[in-house]
Amino acid sequence: MLSEKSAVAVRATLPVVHGALDEIAARFYDRLFAAHPALLRDLFNRGNQANGTQRQALAGALAAFATTLVGPSPTAPDELLGRIAHKHASLGVTRDQYDVVHTHLFAAIAEVLGDAVTEEVAAAWDEVYWLLADSLIAAEGRLYAAAGVAEGDVWREYRVVERTPEADGVVSFLVRPADGTPPPPPRPGQYVSVQVELDDGARQIRQYSVSAARPEGLRLTVKAAAGESGGAPDGAVSTHLHARVRAGDTLRVSLPFGDVTLDARDDGPLLLVSAGIGCTPLIGMLDHLLTTGAARPVVAVHGDRTEHIHAFREELDALVRKLPDAVAHVWYEEPTGPWPPDRTGRVDLSALPLPDLPHTTAYLCGPLPFLRATRAQLRTLGLPADRIHYEVFGPDLWRGEE
Repeated sequence: MLSEKSAVAVRATLPVVHGALDEIAARFYDRLFAAHPALLRDLFNRGNQANGTQRQALAGALAAFATTLVGPSPTAPDELLGRIAHKHASLGVTRDQYDVVHTHLFAAIAEVLGDAVTEEVAAAWDEVYWLLADSLIAAEGRLYAAAGVAEGDVWREYRVVERTPEADGVVSFLVRPADGTPPPPPRPGQYVSVQVELDDGARQIRQYSVSAARPEGLRLTVKAAAGESGGAPDGAVSTHLHARVRAGDTLRVSLPFGDVTLDARDDGPLLLVSAGIGCTPLIGMLDHLLTTGAARPVVAVHGDRTEHIHAFREELDALVRKLPDAVAHVWYEEPTGPWPPDRTGRVDLSALPLPDLPHTTAYLCGPLPFLRATRAQLRTLGLPADRIHYEVFGPDLWRGEE
């Protein structure tokens, strides 16, 4: 933990640093990419850099970690560290990269805060950084060891076996290792990273949930990310996969990682709540429950704008029918086609019978506003906070705190 001398300095400067974190993060990335342009080209998500969400995520993580260290009960925020470690491991991050980050982060802090960064303050925040970095290095090392690979050695060549349309703008790719070995078994809810070479030579990486795991391969489901209003570009990697990748092509795919997974030791009731393409990890959980013969009670809830963009509607119904104690509820905001929703509008969990709620474990996945609203509903209904788990695609700008 943080030394008492450093804790005093961090506690005194935390408000100033916290207020400047967005600018510090922006300066940091500018310096980092100027010195190491290959990192922006081949490791960091250029879209998240352009829209600022990666800077927000970095600032939020640093603030949360420092605040925890100087709080009334100093302790490392395990949930935060675990989530970052899994993401880093899926990218093949190695310990030497933390030295590079340190160099440019502290230069950015000095630039933004100027004379406020005394020798004592710099030493205190240096201690914070290395506590964070060493914790992540250790956690990532454990993940690599559990996977049976050397540090950072997570990438393999996979061949696309099948390509299947799932809904408007949604395609699944069944992939298996090109060398003929069995695919590594993911835990239900995990994701893999996929790296593709774009037209400008950049090798960009994105994470995609494993929506089904089979001995013959892993099914990865990709929504073509459309640019937001205001001229933002379409998603580079998802657009490439939709437009260019067919059966027989090869992809560079990481080992599976991800901290939001079903606990095999628990046989209590499950609540799986998704919206939009957030259905992918949860459909993988349902598939796993059926494959393993699980008998635990399951309530599956999904919300979408229309049935035309709802991936896995038929599969959801089939899985629920085959499981011994499962039910599904579907909301469509604008129902227009042959698949009637159970309800019209947005997901409202208070309208459902949710038996044994205090002992239910909930898994949520979808857009950030949906996660906030759904978690608030569950807390109001009496579900303890530690029984609510969520997955958010992209930088985690919300940690589900009270």
